[in-house]
Amino acid sequence: MNSLLDQVILGNPIQNYFILAIILLFVSMIKRYLSRGVATLLYREVRRWAPEIGQHEFSHLLLVPLEYFLLLITFMLTIDHLNFPPELDVTVYNGYTVKMVLHTLMELALTISIIWIILRVIDFVSLMISKSADLSHDITDNQFIVFFRDFFKAIVFIFGAIAFIRILFGAVLVNKIIAGLGIGAAALALAAKESIENLICSFIIFFDKPFRVGDAVKVDSFQGNVEKIGLRSTRIRTLEKTYVTVPNKKMVDSVLDNLSLRTHQRAAMRLEIAGDTPADSIMEVLNDIRQLLISNERVQEGFVLNLNEFTKDTYVIQLIYLTQVIEGVPYNGLRNEINLAIIAIMERRNVKLSSTKVEIHEK
Repeated sequence: MNSLLDQVILGNPIQNYFILAIILLFVSMIKRYLSRGVATLLYREVRRWAPEIGQHEFSHLLLVPLEYFLLLITFMLTIDHLNFPPELDVTVYNGYTVKMVLHTLMELALTISIIWIILRVIDFVSLMISKSADLSHDITDNQFIVFFRDFFKAIVFIFGAIAFIRILFGAVLVNKIIAGLGIGAAALALAAKESIENLICSFIIFFDKPFRVGDAVKVDSFQGNVEKIGLRSTRIRTLEKTYVTVPNKKMVDSVLDNLSLRTHQRAAMRLEIAGDTPADSIMEVLNDIRQLLISNERVQEGFVLNLNEFTKDTYVIQLIYLTQVIEGVPYNGLRNEINLAIIAIMERRNVKLSSTKVEIHEK
């Protein structure tokens, strides 16, 4: 039996392969428990700053990346004790051997694992802050969280890309890229001018706060509710339920009307009364409408109601009032209620609206 285990295959005794397989099998069996143990230890420390986050949420984010990382580290540590088979140490392309290719692949896998864990940590930190933000009931806090989560993830991806370039092409190429940034930065800035402007404008939006997620806004020809503020653009759900993407630069440079910040809603009406209506009837209609508006608690004081103008066949009554009812459905309901009441007043006073008549005279 010992002689069988001592036999050398691909530069290593068979027993070394058995040891490697047993270790990997053992770690594969206990990786879930090891990851849970590490996650539990980390959660005990994190719970001090975020007691509202459950252990299940924390483990759900970090468990799989930790399992992959532990298994990969175990494989790299154990395989390092094996001799690379000389039979496989051949050149595959441009001086690169199989050993170099495998070593590069393991470095890439380790880099991916670390980036994965960092991204999950960013997700957890954003979750932790969002839980605290929910307690304050401030939409701006959640708006900041989504923005900076995407921002830091973008930074991680940039550094990850640099690490990939260094692993694949060596540190010399990275140094050349960094050295060439002085010249390339100007060209890059010109090429990405609009993207940089939108990024800067996104910071302006967050710190100046002209609008927030959920606000009803009107910019240029678009009107709707803000659903997301990103690094480059703002997403608006229009009244037609379409999804419009507006560059942040346009949101900052254009005249923006934040409809959610208005304190009152204005309603205006123009009644064109028939020219043969007696003056007493018009006065009675004006008095009745005035009492109607005074008795309605949702109509603000200081409304405008008068006989604004008249022509040869029309008397024009002007009505302008303000209300604190802002939302669309209640506001339309209020206008409908007042309009029907005005119609009833005119019917009761036997006052009719002006109508265009065509008279034909026969000779």
